[in-house]
Amino acid sequence: MYVVRPVEPADIGPLESLLAASTPGVHTLPRTREKIAALVERSVASFAAHVDIPSEETYLFVLEEAAGGELAGTAAIHASAGSNGTYFAFRNDVIQQVSRDLNISHSVHALTLCSELTAYSQLSGFSIRRRAGAGLEAALLSRARLLYAVLAPHRFGDRFFVPLAGVTDEEGQSPFWDALGRKFFKMDFLDAERTIGGARNRTLIVELMPHYPVYVPLLPGPAQAAMGQIHPNGQLAFDLLTAEGFEADEYIDIFDGGPILQAHRNGLRSFTGSMVRRVAAQDQPACTPEALVHYAVAAGERNFRAVVAACAPIDSGESICLPAWARQALGVASGDSVICVRI
Repeated sequence: MYVVRPVEPADIGPLESLLAASTPGVHTLPRTREKIAALVERSVASFAAHVDIPSEETYLFVLEEAAGGELAGTAAIHASAGSNGTYFAFRNDVIQQVSRDLNISHSVHALTLCSELTAYSQLSGFSIRRRAGAGLEAALLSRARLLYAVLAPHRFGDRFFVPLAGVTDEEGQSPFWDALGRKFFKMDFLDAERTIGGARNRTLIVELMPHYPVYVPLLPGPAQAAMGQIHPNGQLAFDLLTAEGFEADEYIDIFDGGPILQAHRNGLRSFTGSMVRRVAAQDQPACTPEALVHYAVAAGERNFRAVVAACAPIDSGESICLPAWARQALGVASGDSVICVRI
């Protein structure tokens, strides 16, 4: 049994231990205690802020065991990507080449530096301690940040995107970076990530990266093969996000070539499939285990909590019968409203 909640200052130490074991080169995760503390402080201020339109807010969530309180994962959502600049990505384009004299016509795959994802809300920083064999708790962690957006839609945009870590070797080097970014930055992939602090909105990107389309056939084979491919440690997040409704193929990361998934809120299950129900006074109705349905249940914009609970189906009713541990974890009582979506 797990609960997802906003991060607190007391989580800085456990977060440092959790993130130390995360994939090298994943640019959406801080590494040092100082940067983790700054992110936690920013998140606490964001949750407390009264927001009219999304701006520089960052909301960081943690997954913890409901009983022992051990930290098991973290995930974040940024209200508006590039709010203090411009978010840069490569867009996959197709350029038509035609020669009437030679009667030749063909299409060329090209990458174009773009800023179209600026002002989208960005999901990031998904990390879970026990990735192998992860089940409902991973689905809860990934979805909880979207359920928060359902509860507080004014804090986020209508479109969301998620950059996933691209292919790197055991030493953290990227074949896509070696073929392209290194030519302009004159440094290794991990050094570049440390220099830019994981951001994709820094002025030096537009100062150094190519402004004209990059013709993909001119890149080395390993770089082409890495485009749009995810790091093996990102497979769990990819599967959860595509099941949610996110789609890839249009954009890739400008550094490691990893896929950038994106979607409109109307295409995401957390928005289209969520139901508002009142917590019922009675106990869970008699139900065979096979008939129970797992729901992600969330409550509270200011004191947000989310859990996964096995309940009798609620599609046709107006209430949900939650077990006592779930009511306690959510901080709700009989008659309170919660939002629910099938896992």
